[in-house]
Amino acid sequence: MSDENKTIHDFDFNLICEYFSSLDQQGPGSPEVTIKALSFIDNLTADSRIADIGCGTGGQTMVLAHHTLGHITGIDLFPTFIDLFNLNAKKLNLQDRVSGIVGSMENLPFHNEELDLIWSEGAIYNIGFERGLKEWHKFLKTGGYIAVSEASWFTDKRPLEIDKFWQDAYPEIDTVSNKVAQMQAAGYLPMATFILPENCWTEHFYTPQVLSQQNFLEKYKGNKS
Repeated sequence: MSDENKTIHDFDFNLICEYFSSLDQQGPGSPEVTIKALSFIDNLTADSRIADIGCGTGGQTMVLAHHTLGHITGIDLFPTFIDLFNLNAKKLNLQDRVSGIVGSMENLPFHNEELDLIWSEGAIYNIGFERGLKEWHKFLKTGGYIAVSEASWFTDKRPLEIDKFWQDAYPEIDTVSNKVAQMQAAGYLPMATFILPENCWTEHFYTPQVLSQQNFLEKYKGNKS
């Protein structure tokens, strides 16, 4: 892969972590779509147990906390993200219900049938969509929910350049209908799907990075990585 087309996976993860820690959220999304996804879930109470897997610094987790009553555990591999996650929870006076722990989505610290809701915005690709769905299923109570966002094709055909980029970056990318079929095959009853509005990428993900990029590049001037 040429230098111009390297993906995030080719770089130093410490640099990646530092770069994204300056952002409110580490993937495409918005408070509005988090709330929209939550609107399809109707059985949460103050006793509900919720896990946000690949939570980052908790931008979407804090939105969940403001619109649910249960206890939320955020899990991420990077300690820096979790430190900021717990700091954000404390700032919002949510520390009694929201806590972040360092951990891997490949080895979750939950008991079977412990969770009422599993949440994962822009993160399940790290373990793989099908694998994550299958391995996480056992942690859900009967009647529990899982909500994930996933890079997906909107059409069966697309420009070759775009197709090649994504096949290199994430070979598991597929159409929305095939993703839904994979959910069903993993033992779930699909309830709803929707496409993230474009502003979830532009306004909430890329635009906030402009200043971060300037500061980051100035800090690491001369650093080839």
